[in-house]
Amino acid sequence: LIHALRRNVNIKILLFNNRIYGLTKGQYSPTSEQGKVTKSTPYGSLDTPFNPISLALGAEASFVARTIDSDRKHLTGILRAAADHKGAAFVEIYQNCPIFNDDAFTPVTAPGERDEHVIRLEHGEPIRFGAGGQRGLQFGRYGSLEAAEVAGADPGSLLAHDAHAADPSYAFALSRLDRTDFAHTPIGLFRQAPRDSYDELMSAQIEKAREDQGDGDLAALLAGNDTWHVA
Repeated sequence: LIHALRRNVNIKILLFNNRIYGLTKGQYSPTSEQGKVTKSTPYGSLDTPFNPISLALGAEASFVARTIDSDRKHLTGILRAAADHKGAAFVEIYQNCPIFNDDAFTPVTAPGERDEHVIRLEHGEPIRFGAGGQRGLQFGRYGSLEAAEVAGADPGSLLAHDAHAADPSYAFALSRLDRTDFAHTPIGLFRQAPRDSYDELMSAQIEKAREDQGDGDLAALLAGNDTWHVA
């Protein structure tokens, strides 16, 4: 995963996150919250869950997004954008597991709660969330993002979303808003910073080699000096 993302291989990676190993009958997974009681952790998981979005951004992924399986319109838009992206696209999809981890995402899916927790990212638009959009985001003292009441904040300190920023630091800060209680949960396109895909770079390199050296002689290569005799 890490090397596919850093190389920008032209593939689309969908991570269905239900915070459990559902297909193998309910063991805890790398995204299960600490203390999670499952068949494989009857006294609670000791592991700190990893953050898939942070992992992808740390691997220099050129396209990173998150969506929710029950939000069909949002899901469709994100998948379309990922399909159109040249290079590696990483999409985390919050997916409910009604058998082994039902309602794991209630804070971001329930009609009465989601408006308070979900931060919908739209490139170029001010970041607003909460009922009536009364909250926004601003940078804190050490570069982390924090929620702020729009009414009492300096307008210049409140952020508008920039998914195309070349430096992934801002997108990474967004990913660190994640908490197990889903207090402030961004969804949408975290980062889309186009760069040449591995496939394009490889094709260009091969073409350059052909121009410089011509089409190679396979027989001469196989019978050349770098050969081995296996007894």
